[in-house]
Amino acid sequence: MLIFTFANLLINKMTSISIHNLSKSYGDTHAVQHLSLEVKKGELFGLIGPDGAGKTTVFRMLTTLILPDEGTASIEGWDIVKDYKEIRKHVGYMPGRFSLYQDLTVEENLTFFATVFGTTIAENYDLIKDIYEQIKPFSNRRAGKLSGGMKQKLALCCALIHKPKVLLLDEPTTGVDVVSRKEFWEMLFRLKAQGVTILVSTPYMDEAKRCDRIALIQGGHFLRVDTPEGIVAGYPHTLFALRSSKDMYHLLNDLRSHAHVRSAFSFGENCHVTLWTDSTPDELLHYLNKKGHTGIEMTPICPSVEDCFMDILGEKEES
Repeated sequence: MLIFTFANLLINKMTSISIHNLSKSYGDTHAVQHLSLEVKKGELFGLIGPDGAGKTTVFRMLTTLILPDEGTASIEGWDIVKDYKEIRKHVGYMPGRFSLYQDLTVEENLTFFATVFGTTIAENYDLIKDIYEQIKPFSNRRAGKLSGGMKQKLALCCALIHKPKVLLLDEPTTGVDVVSRKEFWEMLFRLKAQGVTILVSTPYMDEAKRCDRIALIQGGHFLRVDTPEGIVAGYPHTLFALRSSKDMYHLLNDLRSHAHVRSAFSFGENCHVTLWTDSTPDELLHYLNKKGHTGIEMTPICPSVEDCFMDILGEKEES
């Protein structure tokens, strides 16, 4: 019994965010259904899924903004229902929508949030220095007049100003340019190196590979929880990138009409295709030639996290 208790204490010390059987509904809409998850201390963990998958509801429960219907969750050992005051002191939250005061300047917003948490910009400057230096030239500009990338950096500074143990970021890169997205992830890597636990959500599948582990979420359910490499390694099919002289619409229609094609989705200039085991690439190429396709290129490729997500969804629909 003593050994079991000690093991539990050790696990708790290593766990930053703990979710058990968490559920939330809005009327007849089941936004989140029986989710369970453990996020380790210092981990950069991603919730990956499309809009409406349930990501924001998870964040709103973890930040104590709404109560769960069922289940429990804790952050750094504090229960999201009983210990909501402690959680609010030690968690930094960046919601999906820009929620700072748009008529206040950059410096005024930062000073305001520091004051709310009983601290100052100077006291925790070491944590926000790398980010704040990028927006410092605009310190007297109103927040509403900033670009999308600058708003994002200001919001992150405000979420960090009280030196939180855990950072919760709900789709922080949505609506910003590619360069700003890249810069933002570089900032997250630096924060992780300082020991901050980060839970981040995104609809961009290409961002999944930047996380230590990810949970694929759809319809309020976790489809798979693993490292990005582990999810890709579990892809069970041979995947082909295919293109032809015809436009994507006709190519997809012809592929999906073939009985031996298991799946076909557009990915940029190519279709990503899998075949049933009783079919061969030569049979598919012959079929496409008969359909009038020319200049066909068909190459085996390694799957991405997005390919895995689509495959898991397909399996779920079939079952």
